[in-house]
Amino acid sequence: MDAVLSVDQGTTNTKALLVDAAGVVVARGSAPVGVTFPRPGWVEQDAAEIWRSVRSAVRDCLDAAGGLAPVAVAVSNQRESVVAWERATGKPIGPVLSWQDARAADRCDRLARTGLGDVVRRHTGLPLDPMFSAPKMAWLLESAGLSGPRATERSGVVVGTVDAWLVWNLTGGAVFACEAGNASRTLLFDLAALDWREDLLDAFGVPRTVLPEIRASDAGFGVTADLGFLPAGRPVAAVLADSHAALYQQGCRLPGTGKATYGTGSSVMAPVARPDDPRAGIATTLAWLTDAPTYAREGNIIASGAALAWMAQSLGLSGAADLEQVAKAADDTGGVHFVPAFSGLGAPYWDRSATGLLTGLTGGTDRAHLALAALEGVAHQVADVVEAIETGTEAAVEVLHADGAATGSGRLMQIQADLLGRPLRVADAPDASALGVATLARQALGLTGDGVPEATGGALVEPLMAAGVRASRRAGWAAAVARSRGAVVPPGPATAGD
Repeated sequence: MDAVLSVDQGTTNTKALLVDAAGVVVARGSAPVGVTFPRPGWVEQDAAEIWRSVRSAVRDCLDAAGGLAPVAVAVSNQRESVVAWERATGKPIGPVLSWQDARAADRCDRLARTGLGDVVRRHTGLPLDPMFSAPKMAWLLESAGLSGPRATERSGVVVGTVDAWLVWNLTGGAVFACEAGNASRTLLFDLAALDWREDLLDAFGVPRTVLPEIRASDAGFGVTADLGFLPAGRPVAAVLADSHAALYQQGCRLPGTGKATYGTGSSVMAPVARPDDPRAGIATTLAWLTDAPTYAREGNIIASGAALAWMAQSLGLSGAADLEQVAKAADDTGGVHFVPAFSGLGAPYWDRSATGLLTGLTGGTDRAHLALAALEGVAHQVADVVEAIETGTEAAVEVLHADGAATGSGRLMQIQADLLGRPLRVADAPDASALGVATLARQALGLTGDGVPEATGGALVEPLMAAGVRASRRAGWAAAVARSRGAVVPPGPATAGD
């Protein structure tokens, strides 16, 4: 059996899936990954713990497989997070700065005042925001006293995205490379040239010499070392950023298609024919690079699963999965809106000064209203991004494909279809990222047919909400977001409730 081991390294969890030639998961393992918040706006992880979680998840997966060994390895990973380590020893020199981390916001503001924001958006397709990797890379290097290319070269320190860290460890330090789609999330990658851009490297103070080689998504990333928990000599056949891998698995490759991945945050992506001028609040990114580049418009939501987890904890529940049960007691939110701007808002606002808030509270607000408001808060954010992606385009996203852990909530999926006013296709399994990169790896090795899988299967959720009710709830949400961003919103029909 030609099975591929797919490692999906996410923000709070690492999964390992053994996927057979038919795309069926025959074994799996998982391990949690911790996240710390040492200061307001700072979000960190431990690079050594991330690697331990990979070892644990893979070991459990292969144990469950009963001796079935993979012919190859594929990797999907959390994006934008940054690791710096000593090339000679593989020892991290500081924390992993999470994609959620906003400590470089002041740096981005200073650079924006020089006009760099326009340059960044024009060449990378991204807004100048601390979510992306370059300002985090600069912070890590400077905090280690490694400002300037000469100091950095002498130190032997390298810096990269999480995929580069995993490839480095899987190959025993033999390969220092990152995948092109991950590179496109750094603010340093030229979408047209498909390479690091020198003027941006200079602007952020990140020398090319400390960065990994950029490789195509299916170009091969060396072979596994003798690691003890995984057979040696297996090709690391493909790497994709997690949201990109989900898009690949969902078969979304033409304008008019799109998907939303519900994780700690959410990524809403829709393919475009070319990397044209990005729309307000929406990024253009490289989805994957095979024999030709595939580009996509994308909006990144900072807190979706994180918002559900926060509300569950605040209500004394054991986890986000319990929110749906509590929300069953409410037909609507009673006028409550929850804006989870824990570290500001991402797309389509990109406002790091926005603050999280609950609006519309009354003496009659109960737990069910709050639980339902959390579910709606996630769905409203996705609807905001879909609407922004579609602005100025010829092809609307007729059916939005959904994947990720939160798709297990039937109530959330119905709310999402209702607030979008269009059908939602929910993936058969929440593991679209792991399955997508496994599919690409099989194709790279010639173990399956050519092309991207078609977006078939999965439950179709039709919208049930009346247009007038949808408009009222969307207007109420817009007013709540405006308040979150510091606007004074006068009372009126748009804020009176649902």
